[in-house]
Amino acid sequence: MKLVVVVPAYKAARHLPALIGRIVAARPPALARTQPVIVDDGSQDDTARVAQELASSTQGIEVVVRPRNGGYGAAMKTGLEAARALGADRVASVHADGQYSPEALPGLLAALDGRGLDLLQGSRIAGGQTRKGGMPLYKVAGNWLLGKLERRVLGLSMTDFHSGYLVYGRRALAEIPFAQLSDSFDFDLEVIASARARGLAVGEAPIPTHYGDEISHLNPLTYGLRVLRVLWRFQRGSYGV
Repeated sequence: MKLVVVVPAYKAARHLPALIGRIVAARPPALARTQPVIVDDGSQDDTARVAQELASSTQGIEVVVRPRNGGYGAAMKTGLEAARALGADRVASVHADGQYSPEALPGLLAALDGRGLDLLQGSRIAGGQTRKGGMPLYKVAGNWLLGKLERRVLGLSMTDFHSGYLVYGRRALAEIPFAQLSDSFDFDLEVIASARARGLAVGEAPIPTHYGDEISHLNPLTYGLRVLRVLWRFQRGSYGV
């Protein structure tokens, strides 16, 4: 079984070397191969150069450089397309800033397969360590409020819909029309909505919560409005087959 780890990267040059080293070291023993795919989303810093240097020094790393910044969702779509072309059996998304622990990957993959899931969301909230992990209070409140609505509309008893630490199984990779989804940060929620609309098995598993000195490019107000739009579109059947 082959795991491809998509790393969407925007102005992340200083974080990439440590993160890629952790991804390589965290390879689950049962996997024949773990292959990182770094997607530079038109960064203006040294992200592309650092990624290429990592690919030159570490076997198996793929680098895709987007000529212009298209947004988080656009970078993820590029990475998922590359993962499909590489023959991935499983795909995980690990953000370039190191906020989500690659060391959690073996447990997430075990949960995906052991529970017969097609899509798994890593939950910062399920572990009960959100505040100890440094999550800002406004994000805790926002997740709580949006989560109540998301559980009701999507019919999923999940605690966290927004971490972005997603693990994709074969059916999710084959059946979700990624190219039709958002280029922005609501891409992950649209993935969940699309999986739900297609009757795929969606669940979550706890992940560590870590907020450090990484720079967020997400506007909370704009993102919240996008979340509401995804839920409205789901109710209208926009994510069905």
